[in-house]
Amino acid sequence: MTDLLGAEPRVVSAGVDLFAAALAAQAVPVTTVDWRPPVAGTEDALTRVLADPRRPDANALALSRMLEAGAELVDVRPARDVLGLEPGQFLHAGPPITWERASGPLRGALIGAALFEGLAATPSEAEALLAAGDGVQWAPCHDRGGVGPMAGVVSPSMWLFELRDPAHDRTAWCSLNEGLGTVLRYGAYGPDVIERLRWMASVLGPLLQTAVRRRGPVDVKAIVAQMVQMGDEGHNRNRAGTLMLLRDLLPALVDSGAPSSDVAAAVEFVGGNDHFFLNLVMPAGKLQTAAAADLPGSTVVTTMARNGTDFGIQVSGTGSAWFTAPANTPEGLYLGAYGPDDANPDIGDSAITETIGLGGFAMAAAPAIVRFVGGSVPDALATSRLMYEITLGENPAYAIPILEFRGAPTGIDVTLVARTGVLPQINTGIAGRVAGTGQVGAGLVQPPMDCFTSALSALAAAAPPLSAPE
Repeated sequence: MTDLLGAEPRVVSAGVDLFAAALAAQAVPVTTVDWRPPVAGTEDALTRVLADPRRPDANALALSRMLEAGAELVDVRPARDVLGLEPGQFLHAGPPITWERASGPLRGALIGAALFEGLAATPSEAEALLAAGDGVQWAPCHDRGGVGPMAGVVSPSMWLFELRDPAHDRTAWCSLNEGLGTVLRYGAYGPDVIERLRWMASVLGPLLQTAVRRRGPVDVKAIVAQMVQMGDEGHNRNRAGTLMLLRDLLPALVDSGAPSSDVAAAVEFVGGNDHFFLNLVMPAGKLQTAAAADLPGSTVVTTMARNGTDFGIQVSGTGSAWFTAPANTPEGLYLGAYGPDDANPDIGDSAITETIGLGGFAMAAAPAIVRFVGGSVPDALATSRLMYEITLGENPAYAIPILEFRGAPTGIDVTLVARTGVLPQINTGIAGRVAGTGQVGAGLVQPPMDCFTSALSALAAAAPPLSAPE
């Protein structure tokens, strides 16, 4: 005992930092353990879900299917052809919502889509039409197997990327990217917005269709894998991905037989829009999470999406059910004279990138992203490391160089979120809260915890009865 008392103390600290800080100030080595109690009120549901005998195998299958999923760009077509959308039918980002509860940017995007489709001649006419619900209807993009950035509004005449997962024979889709600033997906609907959409439908879409069909499938997953090692994180930084896509399609574009002026305009538009490839990362993410969906007992999150009013998640073991709570407002950097008072709450299906381990989960791969969304390089590194605590595994296809090529954290687990209190980190654009404004900034945001606790309760209710002790 005397020998032990005379030895150098070895201290482990868990919980309150004050004790560890006091010892460290005296040069005493301290090992800190980042332990947190489960989220208050979830203890019974956690016990029930963790005891579900289906969970380990279901989660292992969900993760393996996510990692196996591929993503190939196979076509570019109008939404009316891909989805059978008819005049007056629209799709939008996030969980279902009514006009009365719709946010400013979602209302603005629906107004712009109605003008684009010729359903109204003026914004006021379009707003009256939508408010009355006369011959119009809208539903989530996710419910139709696709994704939409920001407001995510899709109408019949808009062109879509079509992607296929050859491993599971699934398809997913996303609209073409308009660029940043005053664009429809941020809720803008001025004449320049409508003119751009018409050019995309009459020139850009058909050119891309010709190029993809002439070239053959483009391996989007392979491009994502490369871009992560080139400084992109797949949500708000897609510069390398965009240029690699353009490299693959450029020969077929030049050889398409289209007027050289149209080809030049298309190449200039894509090459000057660093976010263009985001709209291919998103459906690739949808394919990856769809492969893990509908597995009884699985606690893997398959969807995180926002409509500007509500944040919603879907979980493998509960199928298509939405678990929603009020969306938080991002904190970040603002454009020009805009500030926090101009910001709308979180919006868009682009959080599918975080759901597969990219975006906010992979910020360590893209330290330059902090100049766009705020924070610091150490914050970006720490965030990526923290996300491993709430995920089931790693995706070796998306290796992060600065983390010794560790695979991106993949497979958000509802039980891990509840047990640790750690929420997924999302980096995102910020839309103006007033319809017609457009983009006002970019920043960081987290989902509300209530989404995960509600999902946990539903999983607990669906779990088989606990066996009585013998």
